[in-house]
Amino acid sequence: MTRPRMENSADEIAASLAHAIHEHRLAPGSKLSEDEVGEIFGVSRTVVRAALQRLSHSRLVELKRNHGAFVAQPSLREAREVFEARALLEPRTARSAAERITQADIAILERHIADEHEALDKGLTGRALYLSGQFHVEIARIADQATVAEFITQLVARSSLVIALYWQRRAALCESHAHHALLRALAARDGARAEDLMKEHLVTLMTSLDLRGRNAVPTSLREALRG
Repeated sequence: MTRPRMENSADEIAASLAHAIHEHRLAPGSKLSEDEVGEIFGVSRTVVRAALQRLSHSRLVELKRNHGAFVAQPSLREAREVFEARALLEPRTARSAAERITQADIAILERHIADEHEALDKGLTGRALYLSGQFHVEIARIADQATVAEFITQLVARSSLVIALYWQRRAALCESHAHHALLRALAARDGARAEDLMKEHLVTLMTSLDLRGRNAVPTSLREALRG
């Protein structure tokens, strides 16, 4: 059955906004005006509301009664919980991925690393952070554990908000060798090594965040969506 055009439009707008959030083109706390979003995408406020509702369900957007929609701003407690949850789930998932990985999967991960480094070389830090997160999502996919992969995908998405608020610039980027080391362990089907490396990697990432509290500067919605 063909989905109604309104539903398709809402999905497309939600995806575009989510991508801008993941790449830090839209900072936590940015207001998402229904009128402005509608004008940018050429759709009605009804369609915009549906898109924002989708993002609210994934906790990327906060809907405030009588105030509108804003890019979510995780608290310090939420920031710690997100990375603690990732530290519980992802190491074991990396072990499972090492047992199931194929040559096609290895090629996908190699492409992610290459694209991430290219983005860094071009100074596209937000893009690099997004690709870094997708590297982790791909490992969850390779592990072939749908329920866990869904949780990890949500946690990685929320990590984008955490990093935007609490990162110490490039220190919060995945170390250049960390993903290479993970990929080598996965390609060698060394599950124990992959599990240990993922655990170390996530601990390093969390400790590189400044969890003393700070606010990101809201970005122009129109400028953010040009990326």
